[in-house]
Formats: sequence, structure tokens, C-alpha cells
Amino acid sequence: MYYTVGEIANLLHIAPSTLRYYDKEGLLPFVNRSGGGIRVFEEKDFEWLYTIECLKKTGMPIKDIKPFIDWCMEGDSTISQRKVLIERQRQVMLEKMKKMQETLDMLTYKKWYYEVAEEAGTCKVPDEMADEDVPAELLAARKRSKNAPEEK
Repeated sequence: MYYTVGEIANLLHIAPSTLRYYDKEGLLPFVNRSGGGIRVFEEKDFEWLYTIECLKKTGMPIKDIKPFIDWCMEGDSTISQRKVLIERQRQVMLEKMKKMQETLDMLTYKKWYYEVAEEAGTCKVPDEMADEDVPAELLAARKRSKNAPEEK
């Protein structure tokens, strides 16, 4: 089955202009064109497009995705380079997820804090609670909120 830019954009929930930009930046060398020069996407192109979107979501700039696409087009001689790039972006995402989890933990702690304060009618109650009276899953966030960050 063949897809137009508009159909692919709709399926991937991205703007058609995004696909045109990718093409202009050299990220779509795998896409065929019709006799009239119109981009024609095929089923096999989905994996490429999902990979580009995945790398973009990691925060990788288009200029850094381009070499990855080039390596893919070069073939098996670049497998190691591609693996290194993917592992690097995987580590970037793991670090982002860790920071996001810390943020979520702090919000969960503060939600609990204000629930306790609201019930008591004062913030003094959760402020003066001993650590052992704080739910165990919230203790790390509480301690982090009460201590100055370490210098790097």
C-alpha cells in the first residue's frame, strides 16, 4: 500500500510540513517518488519514520539524526556506530526519566503534605512530623526538599 505525505502525517500525528522538512534535511532518502516527483511512502517506511520520531523525542537534533540515517543507508558496516548512538540516547532518556520520577515523587510528597496540613488546619503539623511518621514512599522526597543540594 502507498501513502501520501498527508496520509502518513495523519497516521503519525505529525504535520505534513514536518515530513517535508525531514525530506529537505535528508532524513528520508528511503522514500520513493512517483513519476511526477511526489513522495510516495510504503509500509516499510513506517519503521524509519518511527525511529526518526523516537530519536527526536529524546531531544536529539535533526542535524544529529542525519548521520544515523546515513549510517543506516550505508548498510551493515555501520552497525556498531548505530548501536553506540542508540545506547547514548537510551542513557539520555534514562536520565530524563530519573529526573521526571524525582519531580513526580516531590509532587506526590507535597500533595500528601497539604492533605495533612489541610486536615490539621496548619502546615506546622507536617513540618514538625518525625521522619518515621511520614509514609516510607514519601520520605526520600521529603528529605530532598529539606536539604541543600550537593555541590558538583
